[in-house]
Parts: sequence; structure tokens; C-alpha cells
Amino acid sequence: MKINVPFGSIWLDADDEGLSAVSFFELANHKTNPFTELAAKELTEYFAGQRTYFTVPLSINRGTQFQRQVWRALSQIPFGETRSYLEIAQAVDSPKAVRAIGQANSKNPFPIIVPCHRVIGKNGKLTGYLGSSEHDGLSIKKFLLKIENVPLDKI
Repeated sequence: MKINVPFGSIWLDADDEGLSAVSFFELANHKTNPFTELAAKELTEYFAGQRTYFTVPLSINRGTQFQRQVWRALSQIPFGETRSYLEIAQAVDSPKAVRAIGQANSKNPFPIIVPCHRVIGKNGKLTGYLGSSEHDGLSIKKFLLKIENVPLDKI
């Protein structure tokens, strides 16, 4: 299912268990079902400033055990807050795995819903983010943090 968002389009896919993908790039398979419809509704509310959390069930049927552990840790970052890659590494009991945290972030199948955009460098600086065919990733990350009222002048 394709939805339009303020910075372009995103594609949603789901299976019988829940939402299975959120992508800034067109998905080969992107069927519409109750999970994609709920995700579209919740994302629309998020972009309108009316939602601070997501309830759509996720079908996490890919990724390594470590990646899934990182994605669970990302889901614990509260709306409007950020964490460093080091803090996420510590949260998953792998304090030396900062680069692996970055790699797990880049494989996150649910950007925005699993908020990898809330992860910043330990020096407080913005770091990369998934891009789209219409915008670069860093501008999307800034946009998402702005929606969440994160003071960008401190980042």
C-alpha cells in the first residue's frame, strides 16, 4: 500500500500477523490489508502531530537475533527523545557494538514506527538515515525529529 507523506511517498506491506515493511522505496509486493490500513491511519496522524506512538502489530519475520534485539531497543526510545548509538549498544548489553547498532538501524524494516530516526551520534550530532528517491535521509531524519519537537539546535 502506498501512502503520501510530507516528504514524498512510503510503501507499506503486511502479512497475516501484522505490518511486515515500511519503505521509502517502492516494494515489489505491497498489498493492502487491515494492518496496512491501520499503519497508514497511524502514520497520517503522526505526520499531523496527533500521534506519539504506534499500535499497529508488527510481523518481524526477518533479521538476525541481534538486529531484532536492537529494533526492540529502538522501540523503547520515547517520542521526542533521542539516544546515541552507544546508549543503544549498552541497552542491548553490547557496549562495544556501536557500529553493529548502526548496521542494525540501517536494516530496520519499520522506519518511523520503530524509531531509528531517534538515534544520534554520541557527540550529539545527527548521523545518516535511510533516504528516499525524493529526499536525502538526513533531511527526512531532521523532519521527523522536528515533528517530535526535538530541539535540533542541540543536535
